[in-house]
Amino acid sequence: MPKNDAIDPELVRELANLVTETGLSEIEVEKGDLRIRVVRRLEPVSVQVAAGAPVAAFAAPPAQSAPSALAPAEPPRTQAGTVPSPMVGTAYLRPSPDAKAFVDVGAKVEVGDKLLLIEAMKTFNEIVAPRAGTISAIFVEDGQPVEFGEALLVIS
Repeated sequence: MPKNDAIDPELVRELANLVTETGLSEIEVEKGDLRIRVVRRLEPVSVQVAAGAPVAAFAAPPAQSAPSALAPAEPPRTQAGTVPSPMVGTAYLRPSPDAKAFVDVGAKVEVGDKLLLIEAMKTFNEIVAPRAGTISAIFVEDGQPVEFGEALLVIS
């Protein structure tokens, strides 16, 4: 199948409408090696497609609430060594409610050490250390919802 046939514009439109109608900030659909992520902002909705397929953008319908009613977004943390969330979901700092945390501030980690879990679509995804170092800050609480790209912690 040619790569241009991999994107179904009707599916993208339906996802964009679903995001707008439900008030969600984003939605991601995955089928085989094709992944479509639709994010709602006050600007156009962006669509990200995996597997090297082209990226398309479609204009979002105007937001139904006034921009002044929206809470301002928290500025991104750009500190060196910041580990961003690779997905939208719920962050868990421990494997179970009665277990100790995977890492704490001051803990030394090696590349590949488990830092936390992010639950997305009833699947627990391990977030591992991209580099060795010491945990100098943890920005999320156990059970906190996180957005794509949100700073989770810092490894210095």
